Amino acid sequence: MKTRLKDSEIRSIVEAKCHDPFSILGAHSFESGDKNFVAIRVFIPRAHEIKVISIGETEEEYPMQRIGNTDLFEVLIPRKDIFPYHLDINFGNGSSQRIRDPYSFLPVIGEMDLYLFNEGTHYQIYEKLGAHKISVSGVDGLHFAVWAPNAERVSLVGDFNGWDGRTHQMRVLGGSGIWEIFIPGLLTGERYKFEIKNKNGGLSLKSDPYAYYNEMRPQTASIAFDIESYKWGDGGWMKRRRASNMLEKPLSIYEVHLGSWRKKDGYKFLSYRELAPLLTEYVKKVGYTHVELLPIQEYPFDGSWGYQVTGYFAPTSRFGTPEDFMYLVDYLHQNGIGVIIDWVPAHFPIDKHSLAHFDGTCLYEHEDPKKGKHHEWGTLVFNFGRNEVKNFLMSNILFWCKKYHVDGIRVDAVSSMIYLDYNRKEGEWIPNMFGGRENLEAIDFLKKMNEVIHAEFPGVVSIAEESTAWGGVSRPTYLGGLGFTLKWNMGWMNDMLRYMSKDPIHRKYYHNDLTFSMIYAFTENFILVISHDEVVHGKSSLLSKMPGDEWQKFANLRLFLAFMYTHPGKKLLFMGSDIGEWNEWNYDTSLSWHLLDFDRHQMLNRYVTDLNHLYKAEKSLWEIDFEWQGFEWIDAHDWEDSIISYIRRAKDSRNYTIGAFNFTPVPRTNYRIGVPECRFYKEILNSDSNIYWGSNVGNNGGVQSENIPWQGKPCSINITIPPLGAIILKTA
Repeated sequence: MKTRLKDSEIRSIVEAKCHDPFSILGAHSFESGDKNFVAIRVFIPRAHEIKVISIGETEEEYPMQRIGNTDLFEVLIPRKDIFPYHLDINFGNGSSQRIRDPYSFLPVIGEMDLYLFNEGTHYQIYEKLGAHKISVSGVDGLHFAVWAPNAERVSLVGDFNGWDGRTHQMRVLGGSGIWEIFIPGLLTGERYKFEIKNKNGGLSLKSDPYAYYNEMRPQTASIAFDIESYKWGDGGWMKRRRASNMLEKPLSIYEVHLGSWRKKDGYKFLSYRELAPLLTEYVKKVGYTHVELLPIQEYPFDGSWGYQVTGYFAPTSRFGTPEDFMYLVDYLHQNGIGVIIDWVPAHFPIDKHSLAHFDGTCLYEHEDPKKGKHHEWGTLVFNFGRNEVKNFLMSNILFWCKKYHVDGIRVDAVSSMIYLDYNRKEGEWIPNMFGGRENLEAIDFLKKMNEVIHAEFPGVVSIAEESTAWGGVSRPTYLGGLGFTLKWNMGWMNDMLRYMSKDPIHRKYYHNDLTFSMIYAFTENFILVISHDEVVHGKSSLLSKMPGDEWQKFANLRLFLAFMYTHPGKKLLFMGSDIGEWNEWNYDTSLSWHLLDFDRHQMLNRYVTDLNHLYKAEKSLWEIDFEWQGFEWIDAHDWEDSIISYIRRAKDSRNYTIGAFNFTPVPRTNYRIGVPECRFYKEILNSDSNIYWGSNVGNNGGVQSENIPWQGKPCSINITIPPLGAIILKTA
């Protein structure tokens, strides 16, 4: 057949080399002489015959002609206006199909969307990029879009087109770098990827960076999924959250790795829906206020624990669908439990199907390995100086807050983001424009991220894992801070684990480890953390870190937890620590729940339960966590006996608790400490109680103060502090 197309245009379509396939395929009007025509062209591999069928009151049929020996078909129709049409396709083997032509539809993404994305301020860009069920001119289908500015050609491939990159070559939208195509009639549930041809002719198959759902590893295709149909039932929780200030609320976090919290039949994953009632029941019973989930965004390798993310917008398919994860969050919320998720913007893996070298160039990462690689983890660093990359990450964090109702984001490895020389030797990093080691682009991103989170989602907390002495991590940006709500207190954790690991006979020489945290306790809004990082890689479980025989290990652990829960700062405890897990955490096996068949482990779990409920009940333990008015030393200097005592106060200064802690196995009788009032002080917790597998040394429920001034206080009490024990007192 004779065609108006040039040979080069035909080859560009047939060989899938066309940068602008919509300029050739679809319907195009033109004049020839004094006549008007509409040319319709389609490329459908393996088609035998194709007819164009007009859509209207009367159907008109126009047989198409094959161009040469190709699978490119064309028909010239003598009419002026372009019209809607079907394609009737006969594959010659008894199978046929009627479809709408994808190349007959105008662009879906608007100019303002493109402008805002390229500017880096389109915070709902996930509603435009990725795969979405939409209706165009009354026609239902799926719209696909991806950012690949340096690609020569991008095609949508999947089961629906035999993974043939020639079939659905995409349209590039001006100079935005965004490619799109609308496939009419396609339904959610389809597997797909983007086939990208780079400027050098190389081909790569990439998963969708904005996909809502992905195949179960080791498969890597994206799956079109509608996340808008889930009906949430947590309206009451969300309303209360908006009005809350978590800095003045109890926050006791249970850190969980979903894949190893509990397994079915000893080795199978529980689904999100199976986990929901089990996890909720346990967390409510033990008294935590929130769960924090190790990364649940899609990741390829179980051994990364989720910290090498390949699907930033997709909850991992290991445990079910996006709706299943929504169900888990919803279930927890309806039972009064908040949900915090780990988020990993510091780095991403080099897996070929994911973000690395996405369009044949270093798109999401830096090209220079001195800026673009984390050698410690074998991963790549996001280019925070690129607007579209910042937009990807900013929209992602807001996506989890909006679409999945999460109550907090714990940002992983902040130190590696804000320092250009993080874990790099001299000559392995590039200074900033002022010659310094600070990553100015990453710092600006974190500040803006926190400003937007707090403005868009009141009540949602942002938490930094930042392990250096960077100032103002949890201070507002208008005061020069990074703007996080809270910061992990890594210094307290390191000091205390070092101190608790010492034989009690030597602890007096390390007394400063016990008290040093109060020098800086109010410089940040701290969370005291015993996280997953402290119970892996040869570090032992929390219980196993404790010195002494079995009784002493349990006593030390109870003492440590009492100190943690009464010390200023919010709390986080990794799963297994509250049942006395002996083994290091292993991501591949379940927690040792059978330990609860033994009395001492049951008693420890009861102790943590009582500690959590006491913590929540006593305002003095959480209402003023970040200012000196909430804490007062009674005695920090008894290093010889390894004893400390202090007061915690609520906003009402008459509402206070007193804690006394003995870090040796020697019972301390007739031990006098000063108190603010001459009152009866009730013993509201004794870590040495026999109900917790202790020796039951204590004060018979309380003690009456004496009118004897002591340690700068008008009155004092003469108490017994149990061996390796803590007592908490409150005025009756």
